[in-house]
Parts: sequence; C-alpha cells; structure tokens
Amino acid sequence: MAYKLSWLADVLAAAGQKVIEENGWKDRGRAEMGDVKGILAHHTAGAKKGNSPSLKVVRDGRPDLPGPLSQLFLARDGTWHVMAAGRCNHAGEGRWQGGTGNSQFIGIEAENAGDGKDDWPDVQMKAYVSGAAAILAHMKADAVMVAGHKEYATPKGRKIDPAFDMVDFRDQVELVMDGKAPKPKLIPSVNPAKAMLRKGSRGPDVKILQKALQIKADGDFGPATEIAVRAFQKANGLIADGRVGPKTWALLLKEGK
Repeated sequence: MAYKLSWLADVLAAAGQKVIEENGWKDRGRAEMGDVKGILAHHTAGAKKGNSPSLKVVRDGRPDLPGPLSQLFLARDGTWHVMAAGRCNHAGEGRWQGGTGNSQFIGIEAENAGDGKDDWPDVQMKAYVSGAAAILAHMKADAVMVAGHKEYATPKGRKIDPAFDMVDFRDQVELVMDGKAPKPKLIPSVNPAKAMLRKGSRGPDVKILQKALQIKADGDFGPATEIAVRAFQKANGLIADGRVGPKTWALLLKEGK
C-alpha cells in the first residue's frame, strides 16, 4: 500500500524539475507519516566527486541507521531522486515552528561534502529552492516551514547541515512562492501529439510506445514497459527515469521511422 507522500514526484515534475522515481518509492518508508508540517533541509556530507555518490546510502541507510534517510535526494546536477513516500530517519531530536520528529517533516538530502569548501552548483541550488517552494505550496505552508537541520536539531550545535544560509534560502523560496522570481523553464514538448507517459498510463499512445520498443503492445504501461523504457533511455544517454517525455519520444519516433 502506498504511503501518503505519493504526490511528491508529480509536484516536483509539475514545477519543471528533473525527477527520477526510484523503484518502489511509494511503498518505501519506516512507517506512515503523521501531520506533515514542513521540510528539513540537509546535506549528505558525502564525497566531493561525482554527481550522486551518497544516493545508495540515503536510500538504504548506514550500519548505525536504517534507511531510507530522506524522502528526497538532490544530485549535484539538480536532478531530484524520489526515494520514499513514508517516514524516513532524518530528523532526530528537535523542533521547528511547533513541529517535531520524522513523522512531521519531509527530508531533503542534497549532495554536498558540507565542509565549507565544496561549492554548491548553481543548478543544484536553483533546484533546491524551486523544489522546496513547490512542495510547500502543495502543502499550503509558508516559506518559514522549510528549516535547516542545524536550526531544528537540539541541543543547539548538534547539527551543521545544510552548509548554506537558511535565512537567505527561505527568502529565495518565498520569492518563488510569491511569483516574484523567474520560474524554471519547463521542458518543452517536441511533439504535442504525444503525451507524457509513465507507469500506470493507458491508451493508444502507450501502444505506440510499446511498438517502438518492440514489446507486447497491450496499451498498459506496466512493469515490463517501464523496464524497457529505462533500458532504452540508458542505452541512449538519457536519464533512465522510466518516464516517456519529449526527449525519449523524439528518439523513439526517430528510430521508428
């Protein structure tokens, strides 16, 4: 049974973000969420090299702390990995604006060493701000409800993440939420006749997709179709997220000519 945060991927994608849905994320979590009040921002304290060296740890946990360690993982290139829809081990002891605990906060782990020397790529910070704004808007929460782990955690000084100024971060989130900041450019459609498809989609466009992939064309985007899509995307240098958007359609239709 899917947990209650199963809307996360759609909200981020609708805000123009690059999204990868990790397999089984809707059913992943320590337990169901409670009354969700806001977001806790983290950095991974992982390696300085690589786009997402901490991804597996955030999903699966550490020897001293079982995963998932957050609902969302933000890679250095600004890609959101949706890890879990249920409760995650990220908050610990603390309080922010009346909220406390893993059951009341959505965790975002962003790839960064957190030593003050690992620069935050502009594309990653823009995604961090825009993604947080989209989630809070969906929740009908104010920008004040995104807190740094270092602000939330008790006793004071127990945590240092994330390694950037949270007051400035909230100001940027508020600008996005108020429509006063440039909105991220949505991925343009190269073929308006073809819909964005994902697992669970049905209809004639799914049959066209399946024929292009040379698999059974039953019009039902199930697990077999998702596996075939991911394999095609990986083989063609695309983000293997299992979603069939403009770039995937363009390559499929070109190959099908």
